[in-house]
Amino acid sequence: MTDTYRAVSNKIDPNRLNNSFELFGYDFMIDEDFRVYLIEANTNPCLEISCPLLARIIPEVIDNTFKLVLDPLF
Repeated sequence: MTDTYRAVSNKIDPNRLNNSFELFGYDFMIDEDFRVYLIEANTNPCLEISCPLLARIIPEVIDNTFKLVLDPLF
């Protein structure tokens, strides 16, 4: 994941705006030998709650994202 940020670091926030953030989505695949492969990175990840697992995970991701970006400001 770090390499993907480094590859596009000059394009993510070219104006270096303060107090802004973006949520990225990363898709991984794990094979039978438990090797992890990055499939894709998204600048606008789907936050659709389409199954019980996502109904549990997505609100937690959003809540934790807001805690990381907003709590230090207030």
